[in-house]
Amino acid sequence: MIRFEQVGKVYADGTTAVHDLSFEVGEGELVTLVGPSGCGKTTTMMMVNRLIEPTSGRILVNGEDISTVDPVKLRRGIGYVIQQVGLFPHRTVLDNTATVPALVGWKRSRARERAAELLDLVGLDPAVYGSRYPAQLSGGQRQRVGVARALAADPPVLLMDEPFGAVDPVVRERLQNEFLSLQATVRKTVLMVTHDIEEAVRMSDRIAVYGEGRIEQFDSPGAVLGSPATPYVARFVGADRGLKRLSVTTIEPEDLEEPPVARLDEPAAVAAARLGAAGSRWAVVLNSAGELHGWVAADALGIAGEHGTVGELARRMDAWVPVGAPLKQAFSEMLQHDAGWVAVLDGARFLGVLTPAKLHEALRRSVDADAQGVGRDEVDFDSVSDA
Repeated sequence: MIRFEQVGKVYADGTTAVHDLSFEVGEGELVTLVGPSGCGKTTTMMMVNRLIEPTSGRILVNGEDISTVDPVKLRRGIGYVIQQVGLFPHRTVLDNTATVPALVGWKRSRARERAAELLDLVGLDPAVYGSRYPAQLSGGQRQRVGVARALAADPPVLLMDEPFGAVDPVVRERLQNEFLSLQATVRKTVLMVTHDIEEAVRMSDRIAVYGEGRIEQFDSPGAVLGSPATPYVARFVGADRGLKRLSVTTIEPEDLEEPPVARLDEPAAVAAARLGAAGSRWAVVLNSAGELHGWVAADALGIAGEHGTVGELARRMDAWVPVGAPLKQAFSEMLQHDAGWVAVLDGARFLGVLTPAKLHEALRRSVDADAQGVGRDEVDFDSVSDA
């Protein structure tokens, strides 16, 4: 969808902003340009909508050389989200959102209808927020309006320049999650600029790590963290890149252990005998449909003796995550609840538990899989749990 072919930018004073860039952003892909201030990433992005003109090479959008397209027409077909949002202070939220459709000739009723749809999509009820002005919104709400406005004319390409950098960390994480959910629905081709490697890892399908005006590595987040291409990339992503990789490594069913299980309506004495024979101190408690109910201690079952059922003794299970969640989420649950493992669910159905040893093994498999260019299930090594 977006292709750079040996693109360079040299300013009149001789400063080289970018040098010989060649890379491609596929349709529906979210690519992040990440690097320190002054490395050329914003210049790269602004060349796509011709706010900055390249000195050499060419840029193609959907197969068309953008140098042959009228700049105004080009920009109206590309969504643009910036850190400062740039809303018109004298126009309502609904009118701000309808700006681009109106400029490209949509009827006012259709433009406002589209604006209302987009506001609802980004979590702002148009009946509540549509008549408000930007000054009446929080920073996070203004940023959502900026995203809605960029999407209003349904552009195939979206450019985002530090889109979540002007809000506090809690709001930023929420906006990132909301945008990823939105992207799963609209599947735009997105080129995003950030200086934050953690944001890049969290948001991207692929990352371009910039040095001085050039790309040092262009790869998946997992590969950038697990196999930095150059010493520069290794320094930029940081010595804690293993921890960052927890954010992009998902929990798979093969990562799980099968713990002892007790049924909700099972007599306590029967469950106690089974756990005693297995030498287990606890069991996961499931209902008849295999859904998680909680957990129970072997000691509690033993004290109950011939009286009561497992359900009467079961305790709430607070440490759980859905299958497919990142390992970071599981690790966070372990720490938050001081738990030695977390339950992993598919909907309400219990799949197994993730232990610290299995979490470490999943991370190692992910790193080795990227290094070898194979799937995680094809990586073979001696695990900690097998020792």
